Amino acid sequence: MTACSMRKPHVFGAIVTAAMLVAAACGGDGPETAMPAAAPQTESPTTVPPSIEGTTVTLITHDSFGLSDETLMEFTAKTGVTVERLAVGDTGTLVSEAILTRENPLGDVLFGIDNTFLQRGLDAGIFERYESPALANLDEALNLHLDARHRVTPVDYGDVCVNYWKDAVPRVPDTLDQLTRAEFADQLVVPHPETSSTGLAFLLGTIAAFQESWEIYWEGLRDNGVMVTSGWEEAYNQEFIAGGGDRPFVASYASSPPAEVIYADPSVDTAPTGVLTDSCFRQIEYAGILTGTDNPAGAKALIDFMLSETWQNDMPLNMFVYPVIKNATLPPEFVAHTAVVEEPLSLDPSQIAAFRDEWTERWADIVLR
Repeated sequence: MTACSMRKPHVFGAIVTAAMLVAAACGGDGPETAMPAAAPQTESPTTVPPSIEGTTVTLITHDSFGLSDETLMEFTAKTGVTVERLAVGDTGTLVSEAILTRENPLGDVLFGIDNTFLQRGLDAGIFERYESPALANLDEALNLHLDARHRVTPVDYGDVCVNYWKDAVPRVPDTLDQLTRAEFADQLVVPHPETSSTGLAFLLGTIAAFQESWEIYWEGLRDNGVMVTSGWEEAYNQEFIAGGGDRPFVASYASSPPAEVIYADPSVDTAPTGVLTDSCFRQIEYAGILTGTDNPAGAKALIDFMLSETWQNDMPLNMFVYPVIKNATLPPEFVAHTAVVEEPLSLDPSQIAAFRDEWTERWADIVLR
């Protein structure tokens, strides 16, 4: 058998070498004959992602979610994806429903799980991993990444703090612990931590502030006449002076003073309320793609859009929360009247998950006995 007729299979490198050695013998006319041209190299075929235009993404949220219709319309105009929203209660209910329906999720994207419930959702495996390229816009100085595996994306934050009615407080406490003093007796109202996310955040703030002594602190508040309501609405809009009550201190938000200016009737130039900034516990809200989504590409697009300037600039006046990206623009009312919290209180989400029930039960034993 001649060299020209040998065609045994070999690895690619051996075939190329053999072809070079026998080219003259197989090619015909001698050393002057040109080598055959190498076949042009082609790129590996790429998979074209399916179009998301004309699809729908269901966004499940807590009841306090708010956004302008124009913002969601812009998302649809850019992507062709329609957003349908499903509100399922407060944050605790939202997370519980997502866990119970994990095998058959209610939607594609969940918005509103915060750092007080985050670990519960992560442990239940309700989220798909997704590291959005829009995270490049995140203000890293805020230190909002609490999940290194990117199962959730930070979207906004707020600070739960003690607010006070300026004209009813002859002397503003210098520190949170001074609220246990006799001069502030029967003046503070707080929401119940088992029925209110605001109340839970305030309780967690006191645990972060006083650590092993937090129970002693609450004993002091109890003895000093602290009032407990079922939720923030009752505390702020009924018992606090702003709502017609007689309590000059309330657990609310650092963004409550600008709300007092925006909704004042008649209008005012200065907020009638102030904030004890050393009492502030930072709440961070996240969004995540639900495991089992029918539209993963559309869900990713919505997560990306949540970190756009359009979405971020629209949140403050709809939900009175703060944006998380560097280039967001705060409304002038926020700039003028919001208390700046330089060092917010915080706890690790895993610690909250491990001890939340124990803490709230112990709180109830102390305050409600």
